[in-house]
Amino acid sequence: MGNEYRIALAGNPNTGKSTLFNALTGLRQHTGNWAGKTVSMAQGSVPFKDKVFQLVDLPGTYSLFSNSKDEEVARNYIVFEKPDVTLVVLDATSLERNLNLALQVLEMTKNVVVCINLIDEAEKQGIKINEKLLMNRLGVPVIKISARNKIGFPLLLDTIDRIITGAIECHPAQMKYSDEIEEQIRKIEPKVREMVGDRISSRWVSLRLLDGDEALLNELNKRFVPEGVR
Repeated sequence: MGNEYRIALAGNPNTGKSTLFNALTGLRQHTGNWAGKTVSMAQGSVPFKDKVFQLVDLPGTYSLFSNSKDEEVARNYIVFEKPDVTLVVLDATSLERNLNLALQVLEMTKNVVVCINLIDEAEKQGIKINEKLLMNRLGVPVIKISARNKIGFPLLLDTIDRIITGAIECHPAQMKYSDEIEEQIRKIEPKVREMVGDRISSRWVSLRLLDGDEALLNELNKRFVPEGVR
C-alpha cells in the first residue's frame, strides 16, 4: 500500500528497543521467524497522520559484522531489504558503548534516526546529553526518549514522517580510516560498484570485504551474481 512505510529498530540488547517497539505498536503486532532462520521476528504497525509505519524489531546485537545469526539477520535486513527509516536505539546511561552500533548503521544506510532511550534514568544519574551536538556530529536526527514512560514519542514519530516526506534530509557522518585502509577502499570500490550499483553502499561493502566477511560475500553472490556466472 502506498501509505505504508517500513521502519527497522536496531540496538544493543537491554537498550529498551523492544520496550519502544511494544509501546508504539501495542496490540497491533505479531511474531514469527525470519525466513530460513530460527531467529524470532516481531512486526507491528503504528498509524500516524495519513500513514502507517510498519515497525520491524530486529534482533538485539552489539555489532553488525555477521558473527552470529542475530547479527546476520539484522545486517541483511538493513542492507538488502532497505527499510524506509532505521531507528537505532541507544541507552542514555552507556552511550559510549552503544554508539559503536550506531556508527556501523550510519555506514550502511542513509535514513537513520538515533533514539537515546532511558533519558529519565540518565537524568537521575546526573548525565546530561547534548542531542544537538550529537546531531551535528552524526548528520542524522537524534531524539531523546523514555520508551517506558512514552516520553518523546510525538517528536520521534514526526521526525520519521518528515524523513519519509523529504522534509528532513539525512547526511550520515562517514568514518575515516587509516591512510592504508582508505587506499585499499579506493582500489576495490569501483569493482564493487560495478557489481552492486547504487542498490547498497559500495564503500560499506568494500570495508566488509577488506575485513574478510565471507558471510557477506556469500550473500552478495546469492543476490547479485546470476546463477550461471557463480
